[in-house]
Order: sequence, then structure tokens, then C-alpha cells
Amino acid sequence: MRSIGAVVAGYFIFAASAVLLFQLSGRAPHAEAPLAFKIATIAWGGVFAMVGGYLAAHVSVRRPAAHGAAVAAVIALGALGSIATRPSDALWSQLAAIIVMAPCAWAGGVLAARQKRT
Repeated sequence: MRSIGAVVAGYFIFAASAVLLFQLSGRAPHAEAPLAFKIATIAWGGVFAMVGGYLAAHVSVRRPAAHGAAVAAVIALGALGSIATRPSDALWSQLAAIIVMAPCAWAGGVLAARQKRT
């Protein structure tokens, strides 16, 4: 049960930050955007994905890196689901989630695992 809660909490950090960013910016998450906004959004998402993966791994009792990987998988699966249900929308945010943000969540889990070992 703690493992599920850890992954949910990690994903919540990532998802809540995305909702907050798009609400405050007034932009639609699946619409075209200027390049500067895309870069800032990808950096923002990468940081919060890493924090989410780190949190999930840190909270877990065993196998911390696997918990970070689980957060990464949830991020990637969410993006793939979004692509499948909205194939005509601009895909930059979903592709960024798969290519950049999911690996950042995994990296956060690996970082927490290394810290737990020492």
C-alpha cells in the first residue's frame, strides 16, 4: 500500500505543477505555443518530474529506483493515452513528457536510491 501511495504522491507533484503552470499562463496544454514557452514548460516539467520521482523513491520502503521508474511509467502512459485520444492536437507537450519528463522522474528515483544507500 505504501508503494502505491508513493507513486501516486510522486505523480501528483508532477501533475499538479503542470495544471498550475497552464492555469497561470492561460495557455491550453495541447495547443501550439511559442518556442520560449515550450522550452520553459519542458524545463518546468522536467524539474517537477524529477522531484516526483525522487519523492516516490524516498518515501518507498524497498526498491526506491523502481518507484521512480513507476512514476516515469505513469507519466509516459498518460502522455501516450493523450496522444491516442487526441491525435489531431499539437503533440509537443505529450512528446516532451515521454522524451524528457519521464526520464527525469526515473533519474529522481535513481538519485534517491543512491542517497538511501549511503
